[in-house]
Amino acid sequence: MNRTKIGKYRWTICALLFFATTVNYLDRQVLSLLSGKLETEFGWTNSDYANITAAFQFVYAISMLFAGRIIDKLGTKWGYAIAIIVWSLGAILHAKAIPVGEAVSSLLALIGITSISVSVLGFIVSRAVLGFGESGNFPAAIKATAEYFPKKERSLATGIFNSGANVGAILAPATVPYIAEAWGWETAFLIIGGVGFLWLIFWFIFYDKPEEQKRLKKPELEYILCDTDEQVIVPTESETEAKKVSWFKLLGYKQTWAFTFGKFMTDGVWWFFLFWLPSYLKAQYGMEGTSISFPLFILYSMTMIGSVGGGWFPAYFLKKGYNVYEGRMKAMFVIALFPLVVLLAQPLGHYTFWIPVILIGIGASAHQAWSANIFTTVSDMFPKKAVGSIIGIGGMAGGLGGVIVSKVGGALFDHYKALGHIQTGYTIMFAFCAIAYVIAWTVMKFLVPKYKVIELD
Repeated sequence: MNRTKIGKYRWTICALLFFATTVNYLDRQVLSLLSGKLETEFGWTNSDYANITAAFQFVYAISMLFAGRIIDKLGTKWGYAIAIIVWSLGAILHAKAIPVGEAVSSLLALIGITSISVSVLGFIVSRAVLGFGESGNFPAAIKATAEYFPKKERSLATGIFNSGANVGAILAPATVPYIAEAWGWETAFLIIGGVGFLWLIFWFIFYDKPEEQKRLKKPELEYILCDTDEQVIVPTESETEAKKVSWFKLLGYKQTWAFTFGKFMTDGVWWFFLFWLPSYLKAQYGMEGTSISFPLFILYSMTMIGSVGGGWFPAYFLKKGYNVYEGRMKAMFVIALFPLVVLLAQPLGHYTFWIPVILIGIGASAHQAWSANIFTTVSDMFPKKAVGSIIGIGGMAGGLGGVIVSKVGGALFDHYKALGHIQTGYTIMFAFCAIAYVIAWTVMKFLVPKYKVIELD
């Protein structure tokens, strides 16, 4: 079929998914970029901030187990719409965190709980709502990609919309501090949160199932549906039940534990970089507000290299004759070595803040490359009917790992701040971030030393 005559409407859908993912990461990063201002205004300790960030990670982790099934039940159009409505309301709710905290505090007082700060309570509730809504983004985007793209184009479309995460991480430090400085921190939450509702207008205008899409020409629809005989895009309830594999059965395989441990050990590193770097720059270099914008812009821009290069790298080993799992694991071993440079962030950080920014940027870029590959280890070894469930289990483990990293980090920073050298707390956390990938790879390789395809009845 001549591609010039097929049409390009499916890429309009891909663009919508890209912008939704960008908004997703913008909304989750506002708090970290304003953490210095909020800590000063409300007198938060590092443990208070850790509890707030952990609330997001915990709810997000648990919700990941069920988000895909909820999206399937509601359908892509309404499932995605409701997800972004919920997380946008959660983002906006941060601006009213104090009234929310007062209301929750009054309810807790009825059962004798009065020791939690009103501001901390308000932000915990807001982060929980945000985490619940944001858990629907990737399941909905992946489902929309399956509906609008033939299999041979899905990896490209997924890579494009997934790059919105990096763009969101880059745009946040370039916009949020300036909005807060000009109009106050509440306005930053309101404006960034409101962007999701703007996206919603375009979603309802441009999205329908391919079979119901009036803007889609017949040749493009035929192209999209050319391989539906090989994969059911929207299964019926009976087909879904037939394909469902119990979590208990999947936990009996070492391959499941390899993926789960890999996510548990490394996801928390990304969350730590995302949520704690603004606090680090304030604590160690006295930087906050707009002064952190350019360093963080550079750091997160570096992650684009990992996102693009990580998916390509295993092909180098495949061309040398390795099977898909061996090639991927060799690539992941090399990737796991790059974060070791983060060990030098503190020893060399007294020269200039740019040294830790660049070294942490290398580590964060390596995480994106690692992430691109660890997900694929599941589809390398398991049949399609089990992939979603295993990714849900691993996603939950990764989120819980992030909760532990945040809680431990907050406790360490408060401890060493009281002793007069908070830098030691960051040295310990950066050391963990540096070696986490090597530990994860070693355990994964020990659990699954050789390639073996799992066949499920």
